[in-house]
Amino acid sequence: MQLGRTFLALTVALGLAACGGGGGDGDTAMGPTDPVDPVDPVDPPQPTPVVPEPNPDGPTAYVYDLPPGFPEPLIPDDNPMTVEGVELGRHLFYERRLSLNEEQSCGSCHQQALAFTDGLATAEGSTGDIHPRNSPSLTNVVYNPTLTWMNPLLVFLEEQALGPLFGEDPVELGFSGKEDELLERLRRDALYQVLFGNAYPDQGEPITLDSMTKAIASFQRTMISGNSPFDKFVYQGDDDAMSEEAKRGFLAFDSEGLECNHCHGGLNFASSLTHAGNPNDPTPFENNGLYNLGENGEYPRPNVGLFEFTERVRDYGRMKPPTLRNIEVTGPYMHDGSIETLEEVIRHYERGGRLIGGGDLAGDGKQNPNKSDFLTGFPLSNTQRLELLEFFKSLTDDEFLNDPRFSSPFPEE
Repeated sequence: MQLGRTFLALTVALGLAACGGGGGDGDTAMGPTDPVDPVDPVDPPQPTPVVPEPNPDGPTAYVYDLPPGFPEPLIPDDNPMTVEGVELGRHLFYERRLSLNEEQSCGSCHQQALAFTDGLATAEGSTGDIHPRNSPSLTNVVYNPTLTWMNPLLVFLEEQALGPLFGEDPVELGFSGKEDELLERLRRDALYQVLFGNAYPDQGEPITLDSMTKAIASFQRTMISGNSPFDKFVYQGDDDAMSEEAKRGFLAFDSEGLECNHCHGGLNFASSLTHAGNPNDPTPFENNGLYNLGENGEYPRPNVGLFEFTERVRDYGRMKPPTLRNIEVTGPYMHDGSIETLEEVIRHYERGGRLIGGGDLAGDGKQNPNKSDFLTGFPLSNTQRLELLEFFKSLTDDEFLNDPRFSSPFPEE
């Protein structure tokens, strides 16, 4: 049966998001698929690219070519989008000299082929330090009101970039206390002398930490994904872009029986969406029953969720629900990468929380007292699980994953 685009578009527009309703563990187990293979976080060697000519005409305003149905992004007044700023940011994003030992770039933990994740359970810094949390996708990050799994206060990409650069626990890029060394590396390079000068011609010294983080943020704000099979069907009128199985999977996903859309709804399949017409959309943080240490609702430290900032017991384990766009390639899943495949993710929500039978993490997440009210479990047949999986796959935007505008500017040897 052909399902109407109008109905699907309406449900997307009205959706918010979570998962729950009903009960039961389902029937036949779904066959596993291969998890996403981790990608080596160390970038390949970078030959020196051709130095561009200085631009005497000054920066050019960047004009978004938005996918159908996408709203105008919200851009900070103090960091207007320019073509030159975006190009500088692209170079800096993939620049290994932004790590002290020159082993990693931003692009090491945020790889385009994996929707700007890294395929690891938790991220690994340039010195080998292991981050306690999973590298979040940068898909449509310009529409995110908050930027990390747990922190409700970090809302600007310009500020977020400072954490990986200068953080000490864990070390990511390793420049704590060495800001001058970082800037001197860039100031000695003829390429960056031109790129910074073109992007910030009115600054006496254009190569500063402020201009560097602004340029990286500008590049990240161009990473818009909106050409998946789902988008082609709902927003572009291509009746054949989504399979009938995927359409049925979406209707189940958006139903009151599953209620997934309460935490993963709207255009971005996330918990909230900020844009030029909606600048103050707050981010709900949710506990999805992943852990229940001591049967009193606690999560393994340091991943205690919103509790770290509020110290309210009810905020234990409450994390920001991420976008589901390109979810097929962003595993392993959850804030700590502890669920390997999408099939296991479906089973987790079907049960209404995860049961860990023994060891230090033992506990029944279904009984977590802080768990979202939307997550109560639901019965699924094996066919319905497969249809949900087909829907998730329909959110994969191959154009985004291969778009040269988001790729490294450094030529391969």
